[in-house]
Amino acid sequence: MGKEKTHINIVVIGHVDSGKSTTTGHLIYKCGGIDKRTIEKFEKEAAEMGKGSFKYAWVLDKLKAERERGIT
Repeated sequence: MGKEKTHINIVVIGHVDSGKSTTTGHLIYKCGGIDKRTIEKFEKEAAEMGKGSFKYAWVLDKLKAERERGIT
């Protein structure tokens, strides 16, 4: 039998542009929810758009409009 993973619920509260999505995306990455290859892809795409610091936020941002406008 496979090892069961515990699920938790997390609430992130903060002001606009305080880094909620970036922090949450980084947490998901560090916990193994997304692989290094995907983060590297996001990092490359973000750098090409002049938004290099957004790589972890893009774990949560799925829409092109969100990424272009820098909103989540």
